[in-house]
Amino acid sequence: MSDPSTRAAARAQRSPAGPGIARHGRLKQHHPIRFVLKIIAAVVGVAVVSSLSVTAYAVLNVASSAKPSVVLVDAKGKPMDPVPQVGAIGGAFNVLLAGSDSGGGNAAYGDRGEVLNDVTMLLHVSADHQNATVVSFPRDMFVPIPSCPMEDGKGSYDAMSRQKINNTLSYGGLACTVLTVEKLTGLTIPYAGLIEFDGVIEMSNAVGGVPVCVTGDIRDDNTGLNIKAGQNTLQGSQALAFLRSRHGVGDGSDLGRISSQQVFLSSLVRTIKSSDTLSNPVKVYGLAKAAVKNIKLSESLSNMTTIASMAAALRNIDLNKVVFVQYPNHYVQGGGGVEPTTDAADALLTALMADKPISLTGDTGVGSEADPNAPVANPPAQVPATQPPAPQTSTVPAPTPSSAAPAAPAGDPVALPSEVHGQTAGQVTCTKPFSD
Repeated sequence: MSDPSTRAAARAQRSPAGPGIARHGRLKQHHPIRFVLKIIAAVVGVAVVSSLSVTAYAVLNVASSAKPSVVLVDAKGKPMDPVPQVGAIGGAFNVLLAGSDSGGGNAAYGDRGEVLNDVTMLLHVSADHQNATVVSFPRDMFVPIPSCPMEDGKGSYDAMSRQKINNTLSYGGLACTVLTVEKLTGLTIPYAGLIEFDGVIEMSNAVGGVPVCVTGDIRDDNTGLNIKAGQNTLQGSQALAFLRSRHGVGDGSDLGRISSQQVFLSSLVRTIKSSDTLSNPVKVYGLAKAAVKNIKLSESLSNMTTIASMAAALRNIDLNKVVFVQYPNHYVQGGGGVEPTTDAADALLTALMADKPISLTGDTGVGSEADPNAPVANPPAQVPATQPPAPQTSTVPAPTPSSAAPAAPAGDPVALPSEVHGQTAGQVTCTKPFSD
């Protein structure tokens, strides 16, 4: 979907002192997504490792297999202060997860010659730990990119006023992706992770496959996906092919792929939180190891204590309060991409910055629909606010002790405009095959 003229212009705007970036060659369609399917798995899985006492050896073995950590920087290029290590996270927190198209060094996915964050997601967990929102940013969405330091520390790339968000990984690595999303959303993001192709394979294998519903046969020769209508349990290369498939789902666009990915992710969350997974020490350990082995973590997230404390916050969230949402956007005429829809985006971001829960009034997106065979579930009762939520000036987790009083209830959900698409983890949905 990339526009060669746009990419060439982007290179011209960058500092001539920066290293050359190889551009697209002749590639198969690429799109990992092991982002949240990593963090929620890492977060939930590692917590369960601790709660079920799988053994200290297992924890040490998992920690020793983690990839080298990434230093996050502020807008001036200075390393961020280390996040305090605490026994349990207090308050709201944000985690950015990027999916790289580099293939992770696996020859099966070809030599891409460049690294793009074709999947970018932001996980926001509320201060009362009762709500979680996962925001997907379309890879072809035009956004401002701030000045980002080069990964070798020798200079910085120039800021860009308008460029596709999936280029940020090429201009300063994961730290640049974080800075770009912070600039776009106004949220502080102290934690981040980067995942490549092989990670989704290991994660899907660790849970014994992820059940996915499709409304018709899907065959996508670009990714190797070949599945039949109905329920499919996906793992290994087919799970990866499903998440990468664009031409095989919805309207053939990246936006259709996002809603199809949310079908997979919501099912993954349900699978991870099921008794079949949580009561199985082998699966729990496999989840934890697959997560940390295949994510390149920020320094703030590169220890078991932090991940386990996040897991404690996420473990008991109601599935209907885990909301997957597509960042509001609209197509650009003749521009080969999309731009943020300002009013709808403001409604989403205002709710997140105020730490309010959100509710969706629109549909699930062009790549998915409600499963007509899913059992009807009663929506969870809203917990009334006993007092107004405390004003928040930052979403960085506060180092509160585990004995601290819980945060005040967040109040009634903010209803987002109908043009905002998404679903909850509690909704059972099906992917729609490609249709003109």
